[in-house]
Amino acid sequence: MTTDGIQATRPRETAPSTDPSRTRLPLVVYVLAVGTFLMLTTEFVVAGILPEVATDLQISLAQAGSLITVFAAGMIIGAPMMALLTMRMSKRLTLITAMLIFVAGHIAVALTSDFAILLGARFVTAVATGAFWAVSAVVATRAAGASAGARALGVVTAGGALATVLGVPIGAFIAQAGGWRTTFWALAVAAVIATVLVARLVPSDDPNQPVASLRRELGGLRSGRLWLALLACITTTGGVLAAYSYIAPILTDQGGVDAGYVPLVLTGFGIGSFVGTVLGGRYGDRHPGLVTILTPAVTTAILAAISVTTGAPLVMTGLVVLLGLFGLSANGVLIHVVVRSAGPAATLGSALAVSAFNAGTAIGTTIAGAALSSPLGVHGPAAIGAVIVALTLIPTVALAVLRHRSPERS
Repeated sequence: MTTDGIQATRPRETAPSTDPSRTRLPLVVYVLAVGTFLMLTTEFVVAGILPEVATDLQISLAQAGSLITVFAAGMIIGAPMMALLTMRMSKRLTLITAMLIFVAGHIAVALTSDFAILLGARFVTAVATGAFWAVSAVVATRAAGASAGARALGVVTAGGALATVLGVPIGAFIAQAGGWRTTFWALAVAAVIATVLVARLVPSDDPNQPVASLRRELGGLRSGRLWLALLACITTTGGVLAAYSYIAPILTDQGGVDAGYVPLVLTGFGIGSFVGTVLGGRYGDRHPGLVTILTPAVTTAILAAISVTTGAPLVMTGLVVLLGLFGLSANGVLIHVVVRSAGPAATLGSALAVSAFNAGTAIGTTIAGAALSSPLGVHGPAAIGAVIVALTLIPTVALAVLRHRSPERS
């Protein structure tokens, strides 16, 4: 038998898979997802325990609601500010410090009855949350590698999405069982455990990386792709949250859903958001343009459908679940684009993404609230949301064109 014959009978060796969806992500990515779960839980849990807080502190619901507003303000201001202040600190030390401030802020809220101190503690906690979000995005991207960066950020972002499914309901249940302060004690204890995991699993910075400087950080912000991605962060989140912030009256007054079923519908939204965020990250590494264009296009159609649906509980329920599935599923991919486009200013770029998401929330909810008083009435928030999300197609299509003309280097 000839050599060629022998070689022909041998089975071919299978080359190692380079499919990023089959690459196992490092454990540290999931630890960072736990951190974002806690961060988003504390941001939204106040909405679920607002009456208890107002009654205990003897303040109005509007005053109690300012605990949510001040947190959003802290995220907008704190993320880029902390990125600059900690640029010479190691990523590991920054994450640990942010978690320790998070713990201290929750202990302060649990112990005090002074409303001014409560506001201050929430603001400081939000600043630490912004720092954690910004740095965790960079750490997760580097840990996963270039081929799985978007998937890693999808997992980290999904930790935040899971907060609406598990964190907020569990926090409300704890408040009902042991008082609203017990919720903050529970978050503090969970954050202590997360801090230990971060300290053990987050790697030290590469000593070969260039030393951070203010000039390098600000110089990285000259990227046009960075600002296009940040604009997409503002519009996609602003449009979805414009409708979601007023989802209860949309469901009951407009859609005809019984008030008792609203929590179940919101759970469906949360589950859809979690699944969509994971899938968006999984496909975002190979098809970033498709994910960032298809998602806002479908979301625009869903919001438009919600705005015109009246007296159809099952249809409205299905549309809200689909809104969760598509609405924010490209966020992890957008953060990945921001981090890569910022170059040496990756941490500052990630921080600006956090600010952009919160700025979009503030803008979208403000316009949607004004729409409630317009002739659109309860149909207004979803209609406004559809218009805002549709604007996302401008920067995402531009990004796709730029990527086609001049592909980014790894």
